[in-house]
Amino acid sequence: MESTLLSVLLPALISFSIGIAITPIVTHFLYKHKVWKKQGGKVALGGKEAIEFNKLKGADETKTPRMGGIVIWGSVLLTILSTYLLSQLFPNSFLGELDYLSRSQTLIPLATLLAGAGVGFLNDFYDVAHKGKGLRLSIRLIFIAILSGLLGWWFYFKLGVTGINIPFDGTWEIGIFIIPFFIILTIALYASGVIDGIDGLSGGVFASIFAAYAGIAIVQSQFNLAVFCATVAGAIMAFLWFNVPPARFWMTETGSMALTLSLATVVFMTDSLGDGHGIALLFIVGLPLIATVASNVIQISYRKMTGRKLLRIAPLHHHFEAIGWPSAKVTMRYWIISIFCAVIGVVVATVA
Repeated sequence: MESTLLSVLLPALISFSIGIAITPIVTHFLYKHKVWKKQGGKVALGGKEAIEFNKLKGADETKTPRMGGIVIWGSVLLTILSTYLLSQLFPNSFLGELDYLSRSQTLIPLATLLAGAGVGFLNDFYDVAHKGKGLRLSIRLIFIAILSGLLGWWFYFKLGVTGINIPFDGTWEIGIFIIPFFIILTIALYASGVIDGIDGLSGGVFASIFAAYAGIAIVQSQFNLAVFCATVAGAIMAFLWFNVPPARFWMTETGSMALTLSLATVVFMTDSLGDGHGIALLFIVGLPLIATVASNVIQISYRKMTGRKLLRIAPLHHHFEAIGWPSAKVTMRYWIISIFCAVIGVVVATVA
């Protein structure tokens, strides 16, 4: 067990170190090319000005660079490639054990991470270059639906995934409907990316979630997948080092889309494929993300039914800001909840 933990922690430390090392380069690029919105503020879903949001965050959007997520996926990619090369160059030394690039456990979540990063990067680029008008939401959702549909097809037809494991209650068999279920899960997780709204908030939450799934994967003997999750967590911690208030940059879509899409894959891979309960555990480990999506859905539904807003502003973390909580307090409390949820999730995975 000690050697297993070391083999998981080492890549996390490497990705953290790489992230710290490349951040000055990324920062120089972002500030040199003024990678921030030239006009702050956003429009609500109904087409009107998002008054509450613009009061809270509108001015900051013209001061803080976007695309900070480059640090995250760049660190993950460099870590996995460098450890793979070292294992090939020195196969007879301890470095030979650093080959974590496996088709069965690493390639799929890595591919989704990079695919999300690429589309998110395009969105951020257009957001900066075209006065806050990134890729249309419909285009991003179509991309996510196609990608998750293909992955769902792969899980069903190639890997034989046909059901969802329920803790202490066997497996819920849904057959080919596993494909639309995966699409819905992926879109829901992508929607949770709006948690990237306060300095340090998304970094702390996502780091806790990926660290928890690293632990869950270890419990299920999916060691390469555990390494991937730990590597992502290490990269997020490097990003978070520079994203705490006042943030040097924001994660934005190139980071949040990369993380949410790869998380959807990890969640599925730690379920029946790993003889575990990865999907059910998301409701514990990912509670802050679920609360974020739920608050948006409730706000929209309540407004359509009554014509009034239930929350001052959605998602929930901005509501807390709007009623007077300092941003740092919101962030710290979300971190505390995330850590508790991560620990509980790993414990449940151990005993379920």
